[in-house]
Amino acid sequence: MSDTVSNNASPATEVTKEAGRVKLPFKEMVSYSFTDMAGNLLYVTLSSYIMYFYTDVFGISASGALGAATILLVARFADAISAVVWGSIVDHTRTKWGQCRPWFLWLAVPFAVTVFIAFTAPSLPNETSKFWYALVTYVLAAGAVYTGIQTPITAILPNLTSDPVERNNANSFRMLGGNIGSFITSAFTIPLVGFFGTMLGGGDRSGFMAVTALYGVIAIVLLVLAFRNLRERNYHPEVQKPIPFKDSLRAAKGNWPWVILVTAFVIYWIAQSTRNGMAVYYAKYNLGNENLTSLFNGVQVIGIVGTIAMPILANKLKNKTLTMIIGLAIGAIGQLLMPLAGSNVPLALTFWTIGVIGAAIACGMPFGMLADTVDYGEWKTGIHAAGFLTAVGSAFCIQVGSGFGAFLPLQIMNANGYVANAQQSQQALNAISFCFIWLPVIVYAIVAAIMCFYRKYEKMEPMIKEEIAVRRAREVEEVAE
Repeated sequence: MSDTVSNNASPATEVTKEAGRVKLPFKEMVSYSFTDMAGNLLYVTLSSYIMYFYTDVFGISASGALGAATILLVARFADAISAVVWGSIVDHTRTKWGQCRPWFLWLAVPFAVTVFIAFTAPSLPNETSKFWYALVTYVLAAGAVYTGIQTPITAILPNLTSDPVERNNANSFRMLGGNIGSFITSAFTIPLVGFFGTMLGGGDRSGFMAVTALYGVIAIVLLVLAFRNLRERNYHPEVQKPIPFKDSLRAAKGNWPWVILVTAFVIYWIAQSTRNGMAVYYAKYNLGNENLTSLFNGVQVIGIVGTIAMPILANKLKNKTLTMIIGLAIGAIGQLLMPLAGSNVPLALTFWTIGVIGAAIACGMPFGMLADTVDYGEWKTGIHAAGFLTAVGSAFCIQVGSGFGAFLPLQIMNANGYVANAQQSQQALNAISFCFIWLPVIVYAIVAAIMCFYRKYEKMEPMIKEEIAVRRAREVEEVAE
């Protein structure tokens, strides 16, 4: 805060400005982590096991017009559209509890119920009825409701505090909670499905219902705690009126740091989706042991190291752009070392772990940086479109990037003679290796090049935050008068 601004500002202005630059209590940091922990506990279960559930439990064919692949493809488009819709809805929310926080309370039960219903396999007469039941329930769970949870999780960050260090720390807690949620479902879902399926009878059918019911109860508790404990200090309904959709678009127009970040994040998720999706193929065909997939997935929890290191690096370097590029570089090094492991499984897992740590740093940074692009949009246009900008910058990017991340490897593999459940030709093995190792490296390099253009806008952030704080304080005083 400059001396000039301090000397010219009234006491009321100073109080209002400082209210947004608080140090967040540890209780709120932990509560913020509960949001992503709850989200990943249910959504990672959905994204990781729904294909197996459809084909091997519910009895839907894998491909074809009425196949499971069609369900997931259609759902990706629905999810992307719902992200834009939910962004506008959050921007129009105005309650005594805040703008984003109420949605944790309102959607906690619907989130748990829709995921539970998606993993329910009722006795239906034919393939067509199963297809439509699965499509509707999946779109409801993964698109309509989960995106409704995901959007305020990201949008609330600029409302919690305007202090950049505290934003980094809060975002780190959020990502840490997400990692814990992902680890729980990755490590325990299949064993629990088997346990409950045997105990209740009915095998995987009843097992999945019991597990998703259990996870749903835990998610509800976590989201309600987040609702109770978080505070939106930078939400000022007296001056921040509900935003028409056209004004939300205005906040994006000319918002170049947001454009750069969204472009980079969409492309980044191509690599993230490719790495995770190709692990099973690489383990099964190139390493000759399909069971190694669980080890690759289990190692993801070590990404917590990257999540913890992320705010330390960002705060130490005072350079979020460089922190993200460092994460991309570490991820690329891990990928590039993989061929050196050959069939040595411990060495392959070691190199994979390096890649996981780097990916955790690179993946976590944009969620925090989106809050700064919201500030830029407000500074430039006067419109605080946190819901719209963060929804497109998070949920939309994840869905679109993941869609391409599933599409590109399959096209490359099919073009090189891949045949499912068969001895692969050397050309097909090379294609699998390329998709698993080299394609993410190429994507990381592209993302790093794009992020270099973000740095000049990052340097403007202290000035932008200062001017916004003064502007808001004066608006509050004018309303009070």
